Amino acid sequence: MTSLDAPECVYIGDDFTGASDTLATFSKGGARTKLFLQPPTATEMADLGAVGIATGLRSMAPRRMQEELERIMAPLAASRARFFHYKVCSTFDSSPKIGSIGAAVAAISAHIHPALVLIIGGQPSLGRYCCFGHLFAGASDRSVHRIDRHPVMSRHPVTPMRESDLRLHLTEQGLADIALVAATEIDQGAPAIIERLSAAAVSGAPCFLFDAVCQDHISMLAEVLRGLSVERPVLLVGASSVAEALTANDGSSAATMQVDKPDAGSGLPTFIFAGSRSSVTQSQVEAARLFKKLPLTPQVMSDPKLLQSAVEEARRHLSTGANLLAHLLPEEDYGLSNDDLTERSARFVAAVASEIHLSGLGIAGGDTSSAAVVCLGVRSLSYLGDADRGVAICSAETADGPLMLMLKGGQMGNTDLFDRFAGARL
Repeated sequence: MTSLDAPECVYIGDDFTGASDTLATFSKGGARTKLFLQPPTATEMADLGAVGIATGLRSMAPRRMQEELERIMAPLAASRARFFHYKVCSTFDSSPKIGSIGAAVAAISAHIHPALVLIIGGQPSLGRYCCFGHLFAGASDRSVHRIDRHPVMSRHPVTPMRESDLRLHLTEQGLADIALVAATEIDQGAPAIIERLSAAAVSGAPCFLFDAVCQDHISMLAEVLRGLSVERPVLLVGASSVAEALTANDGSSAATMQVDKPDAGSGLPTFIFAGSRSSVTQSQVEAARLFKKLPLTPQVMSDPKLLQSAVEEARRHLSTGANLLAHLLPEEDYGLSNDDLTERSARFVAAVASEIHLSGLGIAGGDTSSAAVVCLGVRSLSYLGDADRGVAICSAETADGPLMLMLKGGQMGNTDLFDRFAGARL
């Protein structure tokens, strides 16, 4: 059971944009929540309903993931939370070599010794559906595809999804003996599921995949979690549907971007960096009309002198009070590893943003967001509002005061997102 002074849930985000979306989901569900960049102290966790920590695990090899989780898990495990949540992308894109969900579960489990590992396969509120163990995802044209036939995720540049059966997908990453709680069983109600899980916790067969075809299935999961009584923590693996279940938040909150910009009307500019090269982000870059666009070519990203010149050009433009959108080019081969390109992108963002007073900073791309926020020296984030479904706006705690951040994954947001963040009413 949860101690009176412990948060109910501690979550570990596998990238920054996903972690910020979970921050938003918990906050909208009424849980007092903060997202940290480094393990929080006991004092910082006091009086919080949910505590998050953002990582870059999604882009790491298993050994590096293990090292990172070894560093952060001891203080988190000491929180005595009832639930631990490993927050993964809603498309579960990962592989045995990069962002292995199985490796993360093993490393977290070594610290908390969970009674159960429950994998939530879908997030219907975001157009992600799991049916009889197979994952489906909506596309930008509102059509729904099996994940291994999805026009974007089947061709992901780092972790393409080639298997729709999540049990097979995760077994390849070391998560064996995953039992399925199918939609048909969920429809029969919570008591039988609670009995099945309780028996498994005793017998030592604790890993389950839950279907999620509709929001009613998330509501039923909430009932199951409330009814479980086990001595050790429960490890939940999945997208922000986990936070929806823990807070009875049905995911229907309107994405209104009703955020009071602290510096609105002051003439301060908005700076956006698009590190994601997905087709969704590319359409947002192309649609932006309120920004000067600064394409960062492979030559610029590979040459420190050219990159510094780009930093200075960006600063000069923003210092006039005009908005700037810097972006990578989706079709170009940068000749760099993913880690190197991410690091150089993050240093670029930090070098620009740390020298200019901004109305808001937007970052597209989970890996880039994680690295850039670390470079900016952010300690923690609090939720302000939604830009779009799955795109949170946060207040970042920095040494220079609060900074408004919009963080989005590559697949998230409507086409006009960037202009709306800059204050447009299109």
